Amino acid sequence: MNKSVVNKNMGAGNGNGRKGWKKIILVGRTGCGKTTLEQALKGEALTYRKTQYINHFNHIIDTPGEYAETRMLARALIIYSWEADVVGLLLGAGEQQSLYSPGITPLANRECIGIVTQIDLVGANPAQAEEWLRLTGCERIFHVSAVTGEGMAQLIDYLRET
Repeated sequence: MNKSVVNKNMGAGNGNGRKGWKKIILVGRTGCGKTTLEQALKGEALTYRKTQYINHFNHIIDTPGEYAETRMLARALIIYSWEADVVGLLLGAGEQQSLYSPGITPLANRECIGIVTQIDLVGANPAQAEEWLRLTGCERIFHVSAVTGEGMAQLIDYLRET
């Protein structure tokens, strides 16, 4: 990731404990880039780490993809979303279908934003992913690459708004 984007917008370091930041819960299928995005938002080096349980940081809640993919575990996402200011629904730009049902965002009782990830991948189709996120009810959509830093500044600016 382009560290200058993170340093300019968040400051170096972990991004936790910053006053005025919206707390976000990252939700999406396995492999869509939730943990990579969490690492990028905190200014950490991007390393593969399979999320095994819900990781609760000061301003980021990172969830395992299995929770969104499994009906029984999805109930935990509902409970944890109450601890967030905003629900981030992630969808990889290369996905062939959407995990989310149309019109589900009102069920969250929180602002829901769409985050199209992995926009730097060859063959990515961010427009299709955005269309699917709009069908869920997301009105605000961000296109990001945690690897290149593209779109990260806009997402960070949004999370810094109070």
